[in-house]
Amino acid sequence: MKTLLLSMVAAAALGMSLGAHAQAPAGAPADSTALCKDGTYYSGATKKGACTGHKGIKDWYGAEAAASAPAAVGPAPKTAASSSAATAAPSKPAAPLAPAGEKKTAVAPGGGPGQVWVNASTKVYHCPSDRYYGKTKSGEYMSESDAKAKGYKPDHGKACS
Repeated sequence: MKTLLLSMVAAAALGMSLGAHAQAPAGAPADSTALCKDGTYYSGATKKGACTGHKGIKDWYGAEAAASAPAAVGPAPKTAASSSAATAAPSKPAAPLAPAGEKKTAVAPGGGPGQVWVNASTKVYHCPSDRYYGKTKSGEYMSESDAKAKGYKPDHGKACS
């Protein structure tokens, strides 16, 4: 009886944590599918190439999490218990990292697929995975081609597409 009760409690806790893991944190851009280890967000559909140049994936929010588990785990076949444990949510939602002394700024409404955030004061545009996407004081969303046509430069010289 005690074993059955403990099994039921463990199954309920695992079920709740899996449901909580499917969604990105409230502070993430609308179409985020991953949080990179450096605090930036990624919005691609697959894990392949996600967070490249951002120290890798910290948390995955996309639908394909169980299907493309890291190959470094080994060739062992996946069981229901092992795939559930691999996709379990962290103890608390991760927040984007900000340098010491920098205040966090809310993301401006708008944006979306194919949109970049242009910072009018610095003449730099930011991709959806960048830390400052939608967060600078003066800026707006537009397509990357429009940003280039208006003379904006990509952040750190890296174009989005």
